[in-house]
Amino acid sequence: MAEQDGRVGLGTIAREWGRIGVLGFGGPPAHILLLRRLCVERHRRLSAEEFEDGVAATNLLPGPASTQLAIFTAWRLRGTPGALTGGFFFIAPGLVMIIALSALFLGGDPPRWVLGAAAGAGAAVPAVAVQAAAALVPAGLARIGATRAAGGAAGPRLRWAGYALAGATAAVLAGPWLVLVLLAAGLTEVAVRRARPAPGRRRTAPLLPVLAAAPAAGGLGALAWVALKVGALSYGGGFVIIPLMQADAVHRHHWMTDGQFLNAVALGQITPGPVVHTVAAVGYAAAGPAGALFAAAVAFAPSFAFVVFGAAHFDRLRADARVQDFLTGAGPATVGAVAGSALPLALALHHGWQFAVLAAAVGWLPVARRGVVGCLLAAGGLGVLAAAAGLPVA
Repeated sequence: MAEQDGRVGLGTIAREWGRIGVLGFGGPPAHILLLRRLCVERHRRLSAEEFEDGVAATNLLPGPASTQLAIFTAWRLRGTPGALTGGFFFIAPGLVMIIALSALFLGGDPPRWVLGAAAGAGAAVPAVAVQAAAALVPAGLARIGATRAAGGAAGPRLRWAGYALAGATAAVLAGPWLVLVLLAAGLTEVAVRRARPAPGRRRTAPLLPVLAAAPAAGGLGALAWVALKVGALSYGGGFVIIPLMQADAVHRHHWMTDGQFLNAVALGQITPGPVVHTVAAVGYAAAGPAGALFAAAVAFAPSFAFVVFGAAHFDRLRADARVQDFLTGAGPATVGAVAGSALPLALALHHGWQFAVLAAAVGWLPVARRGVVGCLLAAGGLGVLAAAAGLPVA
């Protein structure tokens, strides 16, 4: 219900944004569609132009763009209280679900059918990475095509390929330092296009590599650092968090095995809400339910901060040529990183039947371009059948 002064009530925001959090299977495209139907088509609380501007502005920010859009649209309706309410109820349903599933899949002695479902869904994850990268390519090439004036017709496309190759290589070899490559690609493009930086740029750009290179402490400090990278330093959509997390969670801190990490990625894909919920599964492996909640809080806090403190300046952000140039470089590095993550994810598979599932997933996703949730559920079902047939699942 709206309040007497004509503003949208916080109870209404909690109910409607929570409903999207429950029904938001399918990742950012589904979230954007549901938010548009709610805010523009059904209640006409925002104009189509206002909504599209919000989509464009949140796509300029690091972190989960669809979550930031949910927070932003609630902010437009009720300011900071609306942003906090809408964001919380958008995030909470999927977070509760992934913590419950983490307890089942990552528990000390899960049933054999659970292990089979996890191994089957995890086997399809490398194909999800390939599809996610392919989906990012057209927008990246369009951005490059729109800016060919800097360097002629071939120069920007060659740089695009170089940034993508650097991102793919870093995803395979650099592990937790991938974020430095993403930042370097963006700053390189800024330097190429602008001989001298604008005065204000000196205040912020050098801080990002310093933050990216900050040493990670042990325990909750390490978990906070991993979650912060996911929430504040990831560009290009939810799936780029995968290479950012894998080396830390599996090889550096040993919170999870390779197989458990694949399970966590699959859980982040099949639950509603943002893919960034995967970080809660990592937090659960590191420190139980409290670790899951802590990791989620750290990962989502930057999204709230970006909107609450920056939404009034979004128009200026979109018009800033330096921001556009940075994303022109960081974008293809992100595409490469997402594609490159498919290799270590595939190498984490152990059983022959899993590679058969992966081959089927490649045909279903990147080739046929069918839905991710259905693919992962089917792969999980094949894993249950493999467990019933006595095939190895652990």
